[in-house]
Amino acid sequence: MTVIDSTILFVKKQLQQAEGGHDWFHIERVYKNALLLAKEEDCNLEIVKLGALLHDIADSKFHHGDETIGPKIARDFLVSQNVADDTINAVVAIIENISFKGGNFEKTYTSKELEIVQDADRLDALGAIGIARTFNYGGFKNRALYNPEIQPNLNMSKEEYKKSDAPTINHFYEKLLLLKDKMNTKTGKKIAAERHRFMEQFLAQFYAEWEGEK
Repeated sequence: MTVIDSTILFVKKQLQQAEGGHDWFHIERVYKNALLLAKEEDCNLEIVKLGALLHDIADSKFHHGDETIGPKIARDFLVSQNVADDTINAVVAIIENISFKGGNFEKTYTSKELEIVQDADRLDALGAIGIARTFNYGGFKNRALYNPEIQPNLNMSKEEYKKSDAPTINHFYEKLLLLKDKMNTKTGKKIAAERHRFMEQFLAQFYAEWEGEK
């Protein structure tokens, strides 16, 4: 069994009880996205694969905001699989730096592999699946669908972003609609633009229905 096969089995087991937008199927979609993006990039494919598979192994949203758990679990697992230290360090760095975190923070690490996995993850936050995941998480957190009196906050700090309990529609403006212009790869940018347009169409329909116009 290859290390990739072992990682897939490990991730499936770890995420058996995960929230529907951050479960194994999310990981699988990100993995497929990453493989697609990697085709046109000069990168270390093993790091891309492992980074995609382990990027949400312990999302801080579900661990009281603790951002150290995911990297530790990933590192311990990869050490148990006798993965090379350089590869482990690269994968852990991806996990530590992939998150949006409100979009208002300084990057401390860059690599082609991070760019690919980050784009792959962000693509899963866009389009039809992105919309479905957003409302699934909003329901999971018992958030309002929409409240016209609560405006989106586009200048949140990392901590404010993590603690936000704003209506689900606000998340489109606070994150999803911003992702198109934050993509790293050529293919990622192209796909993101298409999914962005779909979300704009959804929002137009949503507001029309909200106002009883359609």
